Amino acid sequence: FNLRNDADPQTYAIGIKELWEVEPHKHHKGLTLHSVGWPIDGSTYGGSFIYHLEGNQVSVGYVIGLDYKNPHLSPFDEFQRFKTHPKIKPLFEGGRRISYGARALNEGGFQSIPKLTFPGGLIVGCGAGFLNVPKIKGTHTAMKSGITAAEALEAAFRLQEIETGAELHDYEERLKKTWLWEELYEVRNIRPGFRAGLTLGLINAGIDTVLFRGKAPWTLRNHSDHDALQLAAHCQKIDYPKPDGVVSFDKPSSVFLSNTNHEENQPVHLRLKDPSIPVNLNLRLYDAPEQRFCPAGVYEIIADEDGDNPQLQINAQNCVHCKTCDIKDTSQNINWVVPEGGGGPNYPNM
Repeated sequence: FNLRNDADPQTYAIGIKELWEVEPHKHHKGLTLHSVGWPIDGSTYGGSFIYHLEGNQVSVGYVIGLDYKNPHLSPFDEFQRFKTHPKIKPLFEGGRRISYGARALNEGGFQSIPKLTFPGGLIVGCGAGFLNVPKIKGTHTAMKSGITAAEALEAAFRLQEIETGAELHDYEERLKKTWLWEELYEVRNIRPGFRAGLTLGLINAGIDTVLFRGKAPWTLRNHSDHDALQLAAHCQKIDYPKPDGVVSFDKPSSVFLSNTNHEENQPVHLRLKDPSIPVNLNLRLYDAPEQRFCPAGVYEIIADEDGDNPQLQINAQNCVHCKTCDIKDTSQNINWVVPEGGGGPNYPNM
């Protein structure tokens, strides 16, 4: 239906999250902590969240924009390293990790909202990209879009102006008159400003918010995340510390806590358009970044004992359905499809 013809490409971040049970004296129900920066460098967009929930439980996570440039970067390992910060580590020492998960978040905002209607249907909520990135909130906008869709449908049925296969143009027109549209418009320049780095991004956010109050006479554009990756030879390798098994962990033990399961003997739901690209292009030029941007260890380069004949092995059983691979793969060679049998992660209390 060409819904994205007049919109910028959608941009994304990967959010990785764990649920912990901490020692009672370290728990402060309702406490919320957010940070930007460390352990990622100043050229990469990202930050953390820590929420103290009920029952001595703490939700902790790290979000990294998928427009990062360095193919050696591993979002999973950055998150594990974050928990080793001397101000953060004591919270989790003596605690117990309960669950683990990951998910791609849409961050394109106002510029990336597609056409919202098509014959026989319409798009609401996160599927339309209504997340307010500076607020790190999207539930209120998702609910408003659903309410607006219901109002448009009710009016069409009442006036007998709708039939099977019809396109409900009134939904988008109504939405443009709500506070949702205005709210997303006012923050449209904040996330794209961070492509220039953390410092300039914060300066841009301040100018756009305080001076122009969201009504700057320009709009910064979005670009596809997979185009941002630079050649491995031009980027510094990152030496990640080994997990200590106390506050930082490896991928296999983390995937276990996601309760991920897919039926055996089913077609692989991670499909390659060209099986030669992972070795001939991604490995050769980008040092196989799919091994690192996947937070579940799905993609693995294997070779003979002497290191020859490298091949990409897809461990589809590990997939936690974050869909990062479909977004970040520089050649757009990976196609994530819904797995047969409806398998996937089963997140408790996440």
